[in-house]
Amino acid sequence: KPKKKDIRDYNDADMARLLEQWEKDDDIEEGDLPEHKRPPAPIDFSKIDPGKPESILKLTKKGKTLMMFVTVSGNPTEKETEEITSLWQGSLFNANYDVQRFIVGSNRAIFMLRDGGYAWEIKDFLINQERCADVTLEGQVYPGKGADGNEKVKNKTKPEKTKKKKDTEKKSNGVKEDNRATTQREDL
Repeated sequence: KPKKKDIRDYNDADMARLLEQWEKDDDIEEGDLPEHKRPPAPIDFSKIDPGKPESILKLTKKGKTLMMFVTVSGNPTEKETEEITSLWQGSLFNANYDVQRFIVGSNRAIFMLRDGGYAWEIKDFLINQERCADVTLEGQVYPGKGADGNEKVKNKTKPEKTKKKKDTEKKSNGVKEDNRATTQREDL
């Protein structure tokens, strides 16, 4: 049996054991569990439209936290991006959507949703905004109203990288490519 100690002599390990003993007998409600420990919501397959793959994603993301990236069109400063996305967040809040917003660049923000089931409705709202260049949701990029003509490729995934002529010339010269700094100076 553990030796009885005075509470004033407890260290961190003793306090952790005491907390475990108290929590062992506690009944934690399902809503209080962290998201990764909650059982997944049952999926009603009768609501799935086989013609729309988004309907499957809506049902599987229901009740889970989801993040979407939003790009503001033009060349805004970080302050302008803050103001524009704040207006969008306010509109979504007024429509009873729980959305948190985080600015991650001069023209980019993350919208975090508590319930991912509403993500596609929010995406539809955002892409119809004048200053929205694109919305990235679940690896899919949806062009917005503010997208340039060359950005309006319907539902593109990751942008493809193009090989530059200089890259092929370097390889053909037999120069070994690695990420070490060299003492040679290359003319660009």
